[in-house]
Amino acid sequence: MMTRDRRQQKSVTSQRLRQKLRHRQLIENGLRVVLSNQMLDPMTTVRISGGVVHDLPADLRKALASDAKALAAWEGITPLSRNEWICWAISVKKDETRRQHVERVCSDLKEGMRRPCCWPGCPHR
Repeated sequence: MMTRDRRQQKSVTSQRLRQKLRHRQLIENGLRVVLSNQMLDPMTTVRISGGVVHDLPADLRKALASDAKALAAWEGITPLSRNEWICWAISVKKDETRRQHVERVCSDLKEGMRRPCCWPGCPHR
């Protein structure tokens, strides 16, 4: 017979697993949509969502458009999260650092990160 704590723990664990599965399904479904749009007409421009305060810069837009999995993850996060990523990428001073941040946005999104690590947040909102 299971104790009450054990049942609650099992319930929380199964809830987390369902959430992770749902997130993965959203990313995979988004990936299918993006891939199907690209397969229909390579000249079609795909609309990429921006943030709440910041518009999506051209270099980040290009990086996301060239990586279907990162784009699907980008569309799967909230507008506030997208705003954090944009602000994090554009807040640097050097062009080299900005290029590294743009590349890292794509790689971190593909790894499942929803917001930039160790970032105090966008000061503009």
